[in-house]
Amino acid sequence: MARSLVARKRNIQGKIKVKTGCATCRTRKVKCDENKPFCQRCVDTGRTCDGYESPFRFFTNQSINNAHAGGINSGVGLQPIPPTLTEIAPQDIDLLNRYFSTKTMFDVKLGCDEEARQVLQASLTNPPIRHAVLSLRALREDLETSGDVPASIAQQTQSYDYGLQQYCMALGGLASNLSSPGSNGLKSALLCCQIFISIEQVRGNYAAMAQHIIRGLRIMHESRARPDFVAANKLVPAHHDQLPFLDVFVIKLFAAPCKFADPPATADISGTTVSMCLVSPDQQSVESRDLRTIAPDMRTELTRIAAATLKFLGKVSQVESVGNALRLLSEKAALLDSLESWLIDLELVQTEIRPPGPELISVSFMRFFHLILKIVLLGALDSSPDLYAELRIENDRLQGVANNVGERLKAYRTCSGTRSG
Repeated sequence: MARSLVARKRNIQGKIKVKTGCATCRTRKVKCDENKPFCQRCVDTGRTCDGYESPFRFFTNQSINNAHAGGINSGVGLQPIPPTLTEIAPQDIDLLNRYFSTKTMFDVKLGCDEEARQVLQASLTNPPIRHAVLSLRALREDLETSGDVPASIAQQTQSYDYGLQQYCMALGGLASNLSSPGSNGLKSALLCCQIFISIEQVRGNYAAMAQHIIRGLRIMHESRARPDFVAANKLVPAHHDQLPFLDVFVIKLFAAPCKFADPPATADISGTTVSMCLVSPDQQSVESRDLRTIAPDMRTELTRIAAATLKFLGKVSQVESVGNALRLLSEKAALLDSLESWLIDLELVQTEIRPPGPELISVSFMRFFHLILKIVLLGALDSSPDLYAELRIENDRLQGVANNVGERLKAYRTCSGTRSG
């Protein structure tokens, strides 16, 4: 009896403490084989491997990881987890800000620090948001590691599969949250929409990206995230305070400098100039080069309108009197007129020097951006019955442009073996 007690004590003392390995194995206090991106022990036992130390350092918290050691359906019905950290490190904010858009792979600054801080803070207690961020991280790291090779050409990696798994868990958890109406559910939905938009951009699925934009903007408008006119000269305050402004986030993503709009800037080994625009070789004509020279000017004007729209939205968020709101309606009308004038100018340019064949993808992206600005402005300070019919038309146009962009980029990537965002 005494010998068995001594042997048991030796065995306990002889066990190595689990200090490395995936979060799930560390929580279970078992040895991890440390296979990346998720360990084989978790896979073999049917558990969800929550991965290794995240670049978002607070995600290694054991109580959070322990709540997700189930299957792919564990995102449904998860309860909020009490936060153990209340501050988000600046480097975590910078990293997520970078992951929000593939444009940052080309040293573009987004200016979405506040949006990143909101997402990271919410992810401490909100499982769907946390799964969405983990998905974005895995898919973005896979994109950067794979060197722009599309999934249809290259074999899908474990990191890519893990990203899709986390995406499914986020979608399932979000659906559960939305079944219980309230400001917390709406906030979760809007923050998830932000990340979903970035996820679909990484995947190159612009059709799905547009769907998230349309649904998110609809949630914002129907939940009255900003003060609004509900009748003639009757201004009502925002119904839900502190809701994330998805429209501001989307405008920032599209307003950031875009490589598609740049004039030719690289040279091949023979010394001839090569365009950075994603166009097929039969479009490399004098007319298309002229259009690419003009396109940046068109984009500059569109970006100016976007900046004015952001200022306008900021004023709407703070408006309290009917008089000020009526003045903002005049500002809104002027911005919509500017968008209409911009579109007319674009069509004139297209008519004069457009090359034969499909329009340049840089131009299609500008149409995408133009429609987003129009939809956002139409919904500001307006809840009239006619608005919804007009928004439905513009949403359909936006979806059509997004579908076209996605199909053309897919065809280009298949042909060239790249997957640029």
